[in-house]
Amino acid sequence: MLEFTTLIPVFAGIIAMFLPVRLGRVVLVVTALLHLQMTILGWMGKLTPSLPGYFAVTPEGILILLVTSFIFLCISVYAVSYMSETEITSEPIYIGCTLFFLGSMSMVALADHLVVLWIAIEATTLMSAPLIFLHRSKTALEATWKYVLICSVGLALALLGCFFIVLSMDIGQIHVPITFSSLSSVATKLDPVWLKAGFIFIVIGYGTKMGLAPMHTWLPDAHSESPSPASALLSGALLNCAFLGVYRGHQLLFQAGLGDYSSNLLIGFGLFSMLIAAVFIYNQTDYKRMLAYSSIENMGIIAFGVGVGGLATYGAMLHLIHHSLLKSSLFLSSGNILLGYGSKLIARTGNMARLMPKTFVAFFAGFVGISGFPPFGIFISKLLIILGAFQMGRHFSISVFIFAIIVIFAGAARLVMKMSFGKYEKDITVDENLMRVVPLYALLLASIILSVWMPDSLYQTILDAISTVGGGV
Repeated sequence: MLEFTTLIPVFAGIIAMFLPVRLGRVVLVVTALLHLQMTILGWMGKLTPSLPGYFAVTPEGILILLVTSFIFLCISVYAVSYMSETEITSEPIYIGCTLFFLGSMSMVALADHLVVLWIAIEATTLMSAPLIFLHRSKTALEATWKYVLICSVGLALALLGCFFIVLSMDIGQIHVPITFSSLSSVATKLDPVWLKAGFIFIVIGYGTKMGLAPMHTWLPDAHSESPSPASALLSGALLNCAFLGVYRGHQLLFQAGLGDYSSNLLIGFGLFSMLIAAVFIYNQTDYKRMLAYSSIENMGIIAFGVGVGGLATYGAMLHLIHHSLLKSSLFLSSGNILLGYGSKLIARTGNMARLMPKTFVAFFAGFVGISGFPPFGIFISKLLIILGAFQMGRHFSISVFIFAIIVIFAGAARLVMKMSFGKYEKDITVDENLMRVVPLYALLLASIILSVWMPDSLYQTILDAISTVGGGV
């Protein structure tokens, strides 16, 4: 029963909220290990959903569940050490909400019913909001309210998009369950006008949660104010879950013969997100906000790649995997930097190469990887997206794409160099800890390994995921 990937974290979270802190940390890591094991069994076909009308194992869903489960384990190991060094008002609430968050994200990955998917994505908002407010400062309160209100409005629009898809069934006198698998089989019989209207609201609604511009305004504040392990989950896992909602809508339109319409929307939102990130990343003063705008850029890259189609879709799925690994490592590195320097301001950091050498290597390597340099996988994913765009004749779009990447790299490189080698006279306040370093390197190593060797089963899962929207290698 694959639904245990949702139920076990929820029950573990309830238990952890009433346990002593040390036992709660054990529950967090043990649940993460158990979740990864169940996810792998589901991926191998040894666990299946017991409620087929509401849940299903799809290639794109199980891929996102795999990524989420792996990074959650690394983040959990890191969080145990991080929480012992930082002042968290209520650690049991943090552990409980983190596990609830994992359960809701698992539900998103398995959901097949339109409304169940919407409920699951809404649940991720409610479960992650307390993580943003954990430090209980004025800025954290503002970030939390902005996150809840903007994402809730966006998800209300996504629900309206679901209603429009149901209307496309009524007008065509189609009587099938409102699941993505059932709708895909009758997609050509659905009313195209209501399908198009539904996708507009879905891409705006779920795109808000995904961090696509101009609906992205909650993201920099939320990522900046969250504890670093929570920021890593928000950027490395939550954004993928929202993307899944957009991707499922794109699949439906493609199978209905309306793929050009949804593709052009995704390309437009993707490029705009990259340009917005390029503008705001250049003069950032907060390194966590810098990473947040990088997430907006990378969600734009994924949307662009899926919109272009063909080889670029394969590149987009690779990009999703490697972005999750690298960005999670970067946010965890930022947690070490915050502990060491006691500030999120770039101006109050410097000379990290000497003062925090282990964190420096991870942070600088993460920056190199996220910028698209080898040996990390984003080099391959960006290259495939560019080649795919040229194959599809998207010459103007790819020119804007490359321009945005260059500007973002130039802006971020200036800030990272200041943090790494800039002048800094004081000593750091907290020494590096092995438990706060190993997860960073594990995530980076996973990206390197997958860029030079990919298991055939994972490769086939990606191909199966993109075949439904015309993608291929």
